[in-house]
Amino acid sequence: MLQLQFKPELHYFDTCREFAEQFRISADDIILTNKYIYEPFFGSMNLPASVVYQEAFGAGEPSDVMVNAILESIEGKSCRRVIAVGGGTIIDIAKVLAVAPEGARVDDLYRDMANLSARRELIILPTTCGTGSEVTNISILNRTTLGTKMGLVSPAMFASKAVLVPELLSSLPYGVFATSSIDALVHAVESALSPRATPYTHIFSVKAMEMILRGYQVIRRDGPQARESLMKDFLIASNFAGLAFGTAGCAAVHALSYPLGGTYHVPHGESNYSVFVAVLKAYRAVRNDGRLAELEAFLASLLDCGKDEAFDRLGDLLSAILPLKRLREYGMTETDVPAFASSVLATQQRLLRNNYVPLSEEQIAAVYASRL
Repeated sequence: MLQLQFKPELHYFDTCREFAEQFRISADDIILTNKYIYEPFFGSMNLPASVVYQEAFGAGEPSDVMVNAILESIEGKSCRRVIAVGGGTIIDIAKVLAVAPEGARVDDLYRDMANLSARRELIILPTTCGTGSEVTNISILNRTTLGTKMGLVSPAMFASKAVLVPELLSSLPYGVFATSSIDALVHAVESALSPRATPYTHIFSVKAMEMILRGYQVIRRDGPQARESLMKDFLIASNFAGLAFGTAGCAAVHALSYPLGGTYHVPHGESNYSVFVAVLKAYRAVRNDGRLAELEAFLASLLDCGKDEAFDRLGDLLSAILPLKRLREYGMTETDVPAFASSVLATQQRLLRNNYVPLSEEQIAAVYASRL
């Protein structure tokens, strides 16, 4: 059994200038980013690379339409390296650019997923503390014709180098910090419960949970500004969680979040958060032993409560960081419940196989209904 999959080199720099100097950015590089990120951190350096701003091709999280437009825009350009500087949207798109043959479109890549190969070197600098995607080989895209998000997965989509630069998080808005760090927590928890978890991934899962929840306790006590001194810790915790789920995988929380994100355009971290604790309670209703019982005990020790209270106290802490909305506040209706549950079973088996316990279509529907 695979114990730990980690392909990129991992680098750390305090500043963007140190990174640019060390990596010798050239005219053969394409930097995929957002203007509001690039200008304050790299704009004064006058780097010779071609810069592609994602927002010029559409707003929101990555879709097949957006990615196809970006692929068309770089056709014929000399490109030795793709350098992704951004959050989950940027990173997911950059992984596609790294493997897409000239003239290919997103549907082509999904059809030929088993045969993808690295065509450009990929370097990733995350600017949030959530995705952990800098060390994984998956890109999540909204497939607009199917009405849901789906993973494009290939060993060829690993970055050659992942680069942590805490300076890039210095201007992260509080709301983005909250949703992205909750996403990292979900990665840590789901990978800890996965049947594919190993002693090696478990170390990263547990440490990520501890760092994130301890940080949240400081923020709850001292206010949102307290996060500023904790950004390096949150960035590293996100990376730890990425290392864990890169091998152990994510599960039902992500699977249930994708129809919500694909249909109502709820940001990824927020859509995960919307069903997170409800999924844990659904697991517990089926079987409360093994890794789930260990998780409850670990959370209870961190949250200073009884084991039976752990999931409720977790929800309370998360609500202090970001108020939890009902699904109807995003637009979801009762008629969506059976359709979403059916969609999850039909399109998300890659994730559902990592569940702590199997969940039926009826149980999935009940999770949605409990949050409506």
